[in-house]
Amino acid sequence: MLLECAVADAYGAGFEFHDAALPFNDLSAYRQHPKHTGIRPGMYTDDTAMSIAVAEAMLSGEPWTPWLLASKFVECFHRDPRPGYAQRFYEFLLVTRTADEFLANIRPDSERSGAAMRAAPLGWLPTTDLVREYATVQAEVTHKTKAGVDSAVAAALMAFHLRHGVRPADVGGVLDAAVPGYNWSIPFTGRVSVAGMDCVRAAVTAVVRSTGLSEMLQWVVNLGGDVDTVAAIAVSAASLSPHIQQDLPQHLLNDVENGPYGREYLTQLDRQLTERFPKSAH
Repeated sequence: MLLECAVADAYGAGFEFHDAALPFNDLSAYRQHPKHTGIRPGMYTDDTAMSIAVAEAMLSGEPWTPWLLASKFVECFHRDPRPGYAQRFYEFLLVTRTADEFLANIRPDSERSGAAMRAAPLGWLPTTDLVREYATVQAEVTHKTKAGVDSAVAAALMAFHLRHGVRPADVGGVLDAAVPGYNWSIPFTGRVSVAGMDCVRAAVTAVVRSTGLSEMLQWVVNLGGDVDTVAAIAVSAASLSPHIQQDLPQHLLNDVENGPYGREYLTQLDRQLTERFPKSAH
């Protein structure tokens, strides 16, 4: 999951809010974004970095509290600071060194996609009740709004249900029942904004309409807008589905960054999640 998240995130980062690049969306290589020059081809962004923080918190075995999440957000940022975070959040993290500082000073009033983009690892949890609880707690640390929380819960539940064999075509209906009021079954169209609900609705549509991860990634990028976030949400969840072809191009898997927290580290975390959270009846 986390490796696929990084590939989708890094590929989408070359096209984010840059429609002129769309003719190059052929999955042949990672692309350099013409404006975000600090994000090199194959380099993932905050979508993956914060998903790593959530996964590490899950693997820690510690009580699932705002303090645990805040401590992981701070730790993961300072050991591996990177461009791609929202500017204000990036500046906030630069001057925040402890979980206590984080919780005291954060303004959790956003409806943007930050809580949803990091929620997919929660799909490894054993029950929908735990998925909902954990997604809500982690969302409220930074996005204590109805849209912020509901988008994170929906992203996490999509990953859970795909892992447990729900067919992609049925995901919209499942979410209509679980997180009502957002028309998950109606296909998303148009350019994707930074709103959490837009990103998750687009990700749901990508999952419903795609037979494989490659098709999914190309379709998301062609939407335009905040495509790295949508790609990370959709591909992460779909990587757990037995009904979706796991066909990301090998060169994209090979060429995603492989520093201390790159490809090999992500593969290791994926293995640990698999071992820690075996599939069970729900």
